[in-house]
Amino acid sequence: MNQSITQSFSVPFTYKVHFDKDILDVDNGLMAGLFQSKFKPKVLFVIDEGVYTAHPSLVKKITDYSNHHQTYTLAGSPLVLPGGEQAKNDSSILQQVLDKINEYDIDRHSYVVAIGGGAILDMAGMASTIAHRGVRHIRIPTTVLAQNDSGVGVKNGVNAYGKKNYLGAFAPPYAVINDFTFLSTLDDRDWRGGISEAVKVALIKDKDFFVWIKENAQKLAARDMEVMAYLIYRCAEMHLDHISGGDPFELGSSRPLDFGHWAAHKLEQLTNYELRHGEAVAIGIALDTTYSYLQNRISKEDLIQVIELFLDLGFDVYIDEVADPQVVKGLEEFQQHLGGILTIMLLESVGKGVEVHEMDAELIRKAVAQLKAFQESSRPIAL
Repeated sequence: MNQSITQSFSVPFTYKVHFDKDILDVDNGLMAGLFQSKFKPKVLFVIDEGVYTAHPSLVKKITDYSNHHQTYTLAGSPLVLPGGEQAKNDSSILQQVLDKINEYDIDRHSYVVAIGGGAILDMAGMASTIAHRGVRHIRIPTTVLAQNDSGVGVKNGVNAYGKKNYLGAFAPPYAVINDFTFLSTLDDRDWRGGISEAVKVALIKDKDFFVWIKENAQKLAARDMEVMAYLIYRCAEMHLDHISGGDPFELGSSRPLDFGHWAAHKLEQLTNYELRHGEAVAIGIALDTTYSYLQNRISKEDLIQVIELFLDLGFDVYIDEVADPQVVKGLEEFQQHLGGILTIMLLESVGKGVEVHEMDAELIRKAVAQLKAFQESSRPIAL
C-alpha cells in the first residue's frame, strides 16, 4: 500500500520590540503590562554578570518592581550568570538555566526574562526554547549590538564543536524591551561595536541611512545618546522588516543580513573571542567591501567611504589574524552552517547588496593586503 497525507498549516508570529528607558522604575508599567493574565504567571530573571556588576542595584529594582506591580510572581532570586561568549561556550551555564526552569516549575505559561548582551540572550533563549518544547521568553538587551540586531530577531543558540551557534533554534521572543538606560555604562568598545551592524544593514539596504551614519559618525563616537537611540531604532526596524519579508527561519541558502560575517565568525575564533563580535563584523564588512571593489562591483569612491567611516568610528579594519589562511576556511563553515550552495553577500553599490556563489581565494588575499595598507596609513590610501 502506497499512501500519503499532506499536512499544511501556518502559524502567525507576532511580538513587539519596545524602546524606552528606566523600565524597572516602579512608575513605568511597560514590563508589568506584558504579564497581564487571568492568573499571575511565574517569571524567572536571568542576568548577565557584567550588567549586574555595572548596575549593583538591579536585583533590588527587580524585586521592588515585582512587589509594586504584582502582575507576576518572581521565581526565586534572579539568576546571575557570566555573559559574553563564555555564556555560549560553557554548556554548564545553559544547564544552570534549565535546572532553574525545572526547579521553579516554569511552564509554558511562565516566562524567562533575560537581561544582558546578545550572548546571554542567545543562551537563555535556547534554554527557554528547549524546555517544555517552548517557554515564553522576553529579551531585555543591554548593548547596542543586542538592541539593534541580535536581540530583536528570532535566533537562539550556543557554540559547540568549535563552531559558532552550532546548536540552536529559531524561536521568536514573546517581547523585546530596549532600555536605553543600560547603554550608559557600556565601555567604549561595546558602545562602538553595535554600530557595525547598523553600517552593515545600511550598506546592503538603505543608502540614505548609510549617509546619515557618516554624517553623525563623530556624534556616535562621542557617545551622543539621542543619535544612538535613532541608530538603534532604525537598524532594528530594518532587521525586523527583513525577517518578516523574506526567510525568517533561513530555510534557504541566502542570508543577506550576514554580510561580512563569514570572515567575522572565523576571526572571533582565531582570537579566542578577544575580538568582539561587532569589531569582527567591521573587519568582515571592510574585507567584503574591498573584495567587491577588486571585482569591479563598486567604485573606488564607494570603497573609500566605507573604510573612512569605520576608521572615523574608531574601528580597526585589519588585524594580523585576517591574514591567517584559516580565515578562508570560514567560507566552508559558513556554507556548512546553511547547507546548499555557498551564498555570500557583496556590494553592488552603497545601499544595494548582491549575492554571489563563489569567492576567489587569491582575490581575498589581495583584499586583505589592501586592508593592511588602509590600517597602517590610518586612511584609505591610493589604490
